[in-house]
Amino acid sequence: MSAEGRPDIWPDALRFAAEPAPGRLALALRALRRPSRLWPILLTRLSGRRLRAAQRFIALAGAHHHLQWPANLVPPPEPPAALAAAGIACVAPDAAGAVRIAPDEAPIVLLSTDGQQIAAGASAAIAAAFADTDLHALYGDALYRQGPRGPWLPLLRPAFDRDYLRSVDYLGPVIAFRRASIVGAAPIAGAAVLDLALCVADRFGSTAVRHLPRILSFGSVGGGEGRQASRLARLEAVERDLRRAGEGGARVVVEEDGVIRLDRPLPEPRPLVSLIVPTRDRLDLLRPCIESLRHRTDWPAKEILICDNGSRDPATLAYFRTLEAEGAARIIACPGPFDFAAINNRVAAQARGRLLAFINNDVEAEAPDWLEHMVREALRPEIGAVGARLIDGEGRIQHGGIVLGTGGLVTHGHRHFAGDAAGYLGALRATRRVSAVTAACLVIEGQKFARVGGFDASTFAIDFNDVDLCLRLNAIGLHTLYVGGAVLHHRESASRRPSPEAAARHRREVEALKKRWGSLLAQDPHYHPGFDPDLSTHLRLRRGWTGQEPAAPR
Repeated sequence: MSAEGRPDIWPDALRFAAEPAPGRLALALRALRRPSRLWPILLTRLSGRRLRAAQRFIALAGAHHHLQWPANLVPPPEPPAALAAAGIACVAPDAAGAVRIAPDEAPIVLLSTDGQQIAAGASAAIAAAFADTDLHALYGDALYRQGPRGPWLPLLRPAFDRDYLRSVDYLGPVIAFRRASIVGAAPIAGAAVLDLALCVADRFGSTAVRHLPRILSFGSVGGGEGRQASRLARLEAVERDLRRAGEGGARVVVEEDGVIRLDRPLPEPRPLVSLIVPTRDRLDLLRPCIESLRHRTDWPAKEILICDNGSRDPATLAYFRTLEAEGAARIIACPGPFDFAAINNRVAAQARGRLLAFINNDVEAEAPDWLEHMVREALRPEIGAVGARLIDGEGRIQHGGIVLGTGGLVTHGHRHFAGDAAGYLGALRATRRVSAVTAACLVIEGQKFARVGGFDASTFAIDFNDVDLCLRLNAIGLHTLYVGGAVLHHRESASRRPSPEAAARHRREVEALKKRWGSLLAQDPHYHPGFDPDLSTHLRLRRGWTGQEPAAPR
């Protein structure tokens, strides 16, 4: 059942569609609870700054998906003759969900299911993409609905991500394969698309599976009645993929919401993690943060390093003395003007841990296993920075990964959505690649941090040092991961004070980020170009985007 007591008819990956979005009246009533924040929004709107007003209203009233697809933009079906002429043969699973691929028919196999129609123009787009001999599998976007008169739901998929796909099956049911690449495969019944895509990625590399950002299919989607059988099939497909990758020792768990979690083996003894917390007084923030790291963080091997940037409050200094007397933390003096990047670099150099966990003093642990989830991923040789799901003081998403090219520069993914939201295509609860994560809670192996020179304190003293760090790690092949199962609270910027100097410094750092990473800021490789880039991510579609524009596989 949904949170509103209605039957939950969507498959696991589409559970976000069952989350109710309040109407305009409900949003207005919610905003009226805080008139002191509402009036400046109205004045901004009346002054003609409509986008700024919309951004502030979302921050006040919360974010919700508004993704209904206009019926007049649903493409007509592709004639079967067009598919045949393009060298494409459609294959559907049998009654048991099994797929069989004959060796000597059309060179491109298009897997589909009952209720799905191929969109006009898809044949030419698919055939053009497969002209690249390095491409072995191609998936696009889709329009789904429940029932013949229900609203159309656009499914705008991310670029291929093996970690994400193991967590949430965001691909199916329509996907094209090069026949020669899958002949002889025996995909798992009930999870054939997932199994074949993972197999192709393992055999030919992840770049062999690509996403075409345009509508390739439309139709009805099966409901939740076969959910348990689907989960078991997905579980089997993921376990098979892990064995292929030499990770058969990982424990595979299906969570209650259908997200698959991988618990990779941990070394014994557990590696030491250095928890690095910068602060200047603000005991009201610092004490809950430190006590949560001491008593609500299950990891057995940890040291707490408090970076003291000139604290003077007697209560704060007394707390420091108590912590040191109990052997609960080391206090490291970091005098001078507040420089987040330099302070963290300085203390990281004195840390004893194999792993570094950068924690803001306004962050508080909630689920005790948060650090274990992050460490399991950070220890992987190909992973650089690892981030968490952060909930703000109002119980809403503060951080769900960082998305480039949105909100004018960068935005925290799913910002202002409900803290327990599934996220678009399960993104908030999955483990998946992102371009960057916030340093408010960031875990990384110390040698990887040192390999790229740590935070760039000379260019990004306060803002964007985390984005820049992640992008430099990505550039040398160390991927950034968001781990939805690691949950903490973050009262963002509660310890900062605005000033003209801070505003000027922020402008300088904005320009520096644009200069260094301008090409990536144009479009995040993990985010769909069909979404509106100006508001909270995954909120609504880009104005004028039809899903039929010419596009290149990515």
